[in-house]
Amino acid sequence: MTRHFEDRLDAGRRLAAALAAFKGRHPLVLAIPRGAVAMGAEIARLLEGELDVVLVKKLHAPGSPEFAVGAVDESGWTYVADHAAQAGATDAYLAREKAEQLEILRRRRAQYTPAGAPADPAGRIAIVVDDGIATGASMIAALHAVRAKKPARLVCAVPVAPPESLEQMRPYADEVVCLETPEEFMAVGQFYRHFEQVEDEEVVALLARHGKRAAA
Repeated sequence: MTRHFEDRLDAGRRLAAALAAFKGRHPLVLAIPRGAVAMGAEIARLLEGELDVVLVKKLHAPGSPEFAVGAVDESGWTYVADHAAQAGATDAYLAREKAEQLEILRRRRAQYTPAGAPADPAGRIAIVVDDGIATGASMIAALHAVRAKKPARLVCAVPVAPPESLEQMRPYADEVVCLETPEEFMAVGQFYRHFEQVEDEEVVALLARHGKRAAA
C-alpha cells in the first residue's frame, strides 16, 4: 500500500502549501492534540501565523477505545455520532464517558497553558488542523468550539480523510482543505510511513517554542 506522507512534518508542509493564500495574514493555527501539534507548528511557521491548541476528546465506544462514538469540547458541548447507539453507547454510558474525558481536558489545559489564556480566534482566520480524520467526531467538536468564539474565517485542514467523513465537516467550517480522500480507509496511521505516539511533554515544548507564549 502506498504511504501518502512520510511523517506529520511532511503532511504539515504539504498542507501549508495548500493553505498558502493565508500566508502573511497572521492566521491562528489551532491543532488538535496530541498528534497534530507538530504538524500545526510547521503550518504556523510556514504561514507566518500563530500556533495554539483546541482541546477536544473523543468519546470511545464501549469496549473499543479506538472507535469514536462522539466527542466533547472544553465547554462540555458534545457531538454524538449517528452510530453511537448501534455501537452500544447508551445515554448513561455517554454521560460517564463525557465526565471522564472532560476531566482529562481540564488536566491538559492546566498542563498545556499553565500561564495565560489560550489565543483568541475572534475576528481572525482560524485554521483547525488534525493529522487525519477517521469518524470526524473530534474535528466536529473542535470546529464547533472555535466557531463559538467568532473567527472571521474558519478553516478545517487535514492531510487525509475518507470522503464520507469529510462531507460531515463541511457544515461546520467556511472552508475544508484535505489533501487525500482515499475510499479504502481503516485508520489515519496507515497513510503515514512514520506515525509515532506524541506525548504531552512534546506538546508543551512545541507550544513554548511556537505559540504566543514564545513571543511574550
